[in-house]
Amino acid sequence: MDGKAKVIAFANQKGGVAKTTTTLNLAAAFAEEGHRVLCADMDPQGNLTMSQGIDPDSLEKSMYDVLVHGVSIREVIRKREIDVACASIDLAGAEIAMSTQIGRERALERALEAVKEDYDFVCIDTPPSLGLLTINALTAADKVIVPVQCEYLSMRGLIQLQNTLAMIREHLNPNVDIEGILPTLVDSRTIHAKEAIEILEENFGDRVFASRIRKTVRFAEAPVKGMSVLKYEPDGVAAQSYRELAKEVLSNARG
Repeated sequence: MDGKAKVIAFANQKGGVAKTTTTLNLAAAFAEEGHRVLCADMDPQGNLTMSQGIDPDSLEKSMYDVLVHGVSIREVIRKREIDVACASIDLAGAEIAMSTQIGRERALERALEAVKEDYDFVCIDTPPSLGLLTINALTAADKVIVPVQCEYLSMRGLIQLQNTLAMIREHLNPNVDIEGILPTLVDSRTIHAKEAIEILEENFGDRVFASRIRKTVRFAEAPVKGMSVLKYEPDGVAAQSYRELAKEVLSNARG
């Protein structure tokens, strides 16, 4: 890919929908295909940072310093399986610290400008809310991938997210759009999961990815070892499903 990185935000204000899992493993699948990838961890919980074996509490500087103090993003990038711009718990205070800043919604966009030519993809993990950190991610993004757990309550959050995206398009980033909706934590044995996917497809049509991310204990085991599921169990079903998702996203990017 030529020129500047394509920036993808992974967003859903509902927690526990495999957002971090998807951010990391799709990034790892891109890297397997030979792409240069940066993951930016915008979640104060720092789960993506920890998933690459980095202790958020040990960091001298993190995305907090990038957003609040204008530190170069290069200073908080650690090279692991993929490059990670690390989060720490300090990020929880970023929204208050940024509240008086002019152009606070564009802090991440400005920070990424410096490294956009170093990467093909920037994957942004967001917190489970539609607050300022998520708004920063959506303002910086070209595309949004929405992981959705296949159950009714999780899908209701999609409407809120769409409303937020409409506001961001109007005021901050006219070009941001949903790349796709990803059914996650799919338990294919249940009728509920099948019905949920049917409802998704009725409402969002071809925006729903063909890839399905099934429930598996591997997604819990891999981060404990500080690695993606592609590295932890390269031949497993979980790894394969993210490779298929990567192919879908890459073919969209070329199309």
